[in-house]
Amino acid sequence: MMAGYEGRLYRSRKGEIFGVCQGIADWRDLPVGPIRLAVILLAVFTGFAPVLVIYLLAAFILPPEPQGYDSRRKSRRPTAEDLKEEFDNLKSKVGGMEDRVFRDQQDKEQAWEDRFRNN
Repeated sequence: MMAGYEGRLYRSRKGEIFGVCQGIADWRDLPVGPIRLAVILLAVFTGFAPVLVIYLLAAFILPPEPQGYDSRRKSRRPTAEDLKEEFDNLKSKVGGMEDRVFRDQQDKEQAWEDRFRNN
């Protein structure tokens, strides 16, 4: 994932009309259907002009999502593969720490043995 882009609101490149609703859905990790329905209902009950103006302003003000930005990656729950990868990383880190601790322990034991043999 690209650093610095997490949690920001963008117009989606995969959206239907200007990508505003899809961008809001990606930003808040919501399904896009209810957001589109809410915009349509808001337009019907308040008159089309105010919602249309706000929607067009959002379309021109919001920056498009950066190339290579995967909005689904940041918002999806970790898969078994993600968890396994994280577990393997932690396992290797713990293994490295254990190796250092045991190596230090062996070095200390060797130092004590050398002291007793020299005396």
